[in-house]
Amino acid sequence: MRRALALVERDMRKFRRSPALLFVSLVMPLVQLVILGNAFGGNIKNVILGVVNLDRGPESVDVIERLRAVGANARTFLPTDYSDEGTAIGDLRKGALGGVLIIPQHYSRDLLEQHQPRLALITDNTDRSVAGALGDQMSTLVTSINAPQVTAREPQQALLDVVEVYPYIDYIKYLLPGSVALAIFVTAMIGGGMLFIDDKSRGLHEGYMVTPITKWELILGFNLSGVIKGVLAGECVMVLGAVIARVPHFFEPARLFNLTLLVVLTSIALIGMMFFIMARISDPLVPRAIFGVLNTLLFFPSGAVYPIAGFPKWLRVISNCDPFTYAVHAFHSLLLKDAGLPAVTTDLFALTLTSVVVLSGATLLFRRTL
Repeated sequence: MRRALALVERDMRKFRRSPALLFVSLVMPLVQLVILGNAFGGNIKNVILGVVNLDRGPESVDVIERLRAVGANARTFLPTDYSDEGTAIGDLRKGALGGVLIIPQHYSRDLLEQHQPRLALITDNTDRSVAGALGDQMSTLVTSINAPQVTAREPQQALLDVVEVYPYIDYIKYLLPGSVALAIFVTAMIGGGMLFIDDKSRGLHEGYMVTPITKWELILGFNLSGVIKGVLAGECVMVLGAVIARVPHFFEPARLFNLTLLVVLTSIALIGMMFFIMARISDPLVPRAIFGVLNTLLFFPSGAVYPIAGFPKWLRVISNCDPFTYAVHAFHSLLLKDAGLPAVTTDLFALTLTSVVVLSGATLLFRRTL
C-alpha cells in the first residue's frame, strides 16, 4: 500500500502544479452551469408580436386590450400594431417579429352572432420554442374570450387542479446534477487518462518497471489519485453550484453526507472507466481525439441537459448503458428532491457494478512491460 500511496503523492503534486488543469477541472463546469442554466429553460419573454386589426370593432379592441395586458404583466409577447398583412408577414420573414396575429374583418359581428370567427396566428416555426410559447399564450387568451360573462352556479364540467410536489425548479437547478458529474468526468479524462498516457509517452513509466511494485499496486495508485482529484472537483462544483443555483437546505449534514458518498462512487466509476479505456493506448493523440466523442456519447444521453423521456428508442438504449445516466439521476434525486439514499439504490448499484467491471478490466488489460 505504501508503494501505491507514493504514486498517489507524485500524481497529486503534478495535479497541484498544473493551474490550467485545475482551471479546466473546477472552473469550466461552473461556467457551463451558469451559461447553460441561464440560456436554456427560461420562460419566453419580450417576443415582438405584430397585430393586424382588420375589424376595428369593439370585440377586436377587447382582444388588443387583452394582448396589452399580457405584454404588461407576463411579457411573453409585446404587441405592435400593423396596418396590413403584407408588411407584418414581411417583417416576420426578416426576423423582426416572432409572430403575427390577424384579426379578420367582421370579427366583432361574427363573435356577437356566435358564428365562431377565427383569429389567425402566424408564427416563425423555425424557432419551435418561441412558436410554442406564442401558441400556448394565444390559446389561453382565446379561452378567456370564450368564457361566459356569468358562470352557472353548478357548472357541469370536469376541473383540473395542478399540484406541484416541489418548489419551482428553474433550469440552472436542473442542470446542476449534470454539471457535477461533468466535473468528475473532465477530471477523469484530463487529470487521469491524459496524464497517464502523457507519462507513458515521456517514458516515465519505464522507471516503474525496475521497481518491485506490482501491476495491482500500479492500478491502485493511478486510480486512487484520480479518485481524489475527481472527488475534489465534484465537491467544489457541487457546493459552489448549489450556492449559485440557490438549492434550498443544501448544507444539512445528512444531505451532504449522502451527496459526498455519491461523489466518491461516481469518481471511482468514471476514473476506473478512463483507465479501462486507456490501459492499452500509448499514442498521446488518441485520448485527445476521443475526448469529444466520449463527451457526446456519455454526457448528452444521460438526461443531464434534456429529459430521457424525449429520446428516441435507440438513444434510450445508449442511455441505459451509460454510467453518467445513473450518476445524473442520483444527483438529481439527492440535490433537487432531497430523497435520501433509499431512492437511489438502483443508481448506486449500477455505479458500483460499473466500478467493479472497469477496474477488473483495467487490471487485466494493463501490461507491466514496455
